[in-house]
Amino acid sequence: MQHRIIVLGAGYAGAIAAGRLAKRLGREDVAITLVNAEPDFVERVRMHQLTVGQDLRPRPLREMFAGTGVELRLAKVTGVNVGRRTVAVIDANGADELAYDTLVYALGSGWSAQGIPGTDEHAYEIASRPGALRLRERLAHLDAGQTVVVVGGGLTGIEAATEIAEARPDLDVALAARGDLGDWLSPKGRQHLRKVFGKLGITVHEHAAVTGVEADHVVTGDGTAIPAAVTVWTTGFAAHPIAKATALELTGTGQIVVDGTMRSVSHPDVYAIGDAAFAIGAGNKPLRMSCASGTPMAWRAADSIAARLTGGKLSNAPLRYFNQCISLGRKEGLIQYVTADDRAVPAVLTGRFAAVYKELVCKGAAWGVANPTLGLPTRRRRVTRDQATAGSAVKALA
Repeated sequence: MQHRIIVLGAGYAGAIAAGRLAKRLGREDVAITLVNAEPDFVERVRMHQLTVGQDLRPRPLREMFAGTGVELRLAKVTGVNVGRRTVAVIDANGADELAYDTLVYALGSGWSAQGIPGTDEHAYEIASRPGALRLRERLAHLDAGQTVVVVGGGLTGIEAATEIAEARPDLDVALAARGDLGDWLSPKGRQHLRKVFGKLGITVHEHAAVTGVEADHVVTGDGTAIPAAVTVWTTGFAAHPIAKATALELTGTGQIVVDGTMRSVSHPDVYAIGDAAFAIGAGNKPLRMSCASGTPMAWRAADSIAARLTGGKLSNAPLRYFNQCISLGRKEGLIQYVTADDRAVPAVLTGRFAAVYKELVCKGAAWGVANPTLGLPTRRRRVTRDQATAGSAVKALA
């Protein structure tokens, strides 16, 4: 009897995990099902490009996984019952229930209004393709001289502000940040960031926590009103809510708590990766929500599942970071090198070379998803009878 592995979500983490599992395990021993609501893979790290009118290459999931042994199920996940080990879905044919022996939860995250009044009604998000397309349509109808305010001084906010300012120099682009602009970067990194913002004419409001959003302006904590024909909200992400309705151990923010092998600390037959998971990395620090975290988490989860099913060797060495890659429009970039636990070091790459570097990183990530069983040595191993039985008797995996 085949061991049933279900992967929920075909973002970077989920798609990579499904492909790697197909490369590690024999098709005669496992049935891998990848569940996703949309038929295409979405390059989430490029949503700021989509908003300014750039078209992204379509990447149909069926083409990507053709011939891999991974079954694609286009359906929306509506619930997970970790007690019965089932996933509830709904598709064009109606509601259905899928049973699993091992579950890989990779439903990711969405934008978070963080309870700020008016945000849901008036702000635009770019955490999803529909959100980016909605903003794209709005920007296309803005007249010269109108103001776009990007709220949030993190990576997403910086990339959105610079992309919009470069593509639409006729607009008045501003960014509102809680602290100093790029305050987590090295001095050289901050200097370059300010230089690019200056060249693009972006107004920076520092120490300006936004406490309210209206149709034509945002309000900061000190009562200042900043004009905004369009408000772009990039202050952070919220984990997909499905997990909150399960018995899985979660953090207060709804992320699934996992160990060093990406396995749930409360339910050993469940693995969580990407933005949906709370994992500890180097320096005993939580991994941040990012593609830079999701990809190695996917590798670790797939290898851990394969090892447990085949009696192989497990690794739980802390995952680490190497750099932060920031696009600043199409012509500029910033590569900030970091310590293993994501603290900035003096070394940076800037300018056109950094922009090319970032583009290669994005293309490499997309290639890895689009070619799920290429670029990795084939090491398919047979699932042992004892391990397959353990997949049905969850406690044996603990």
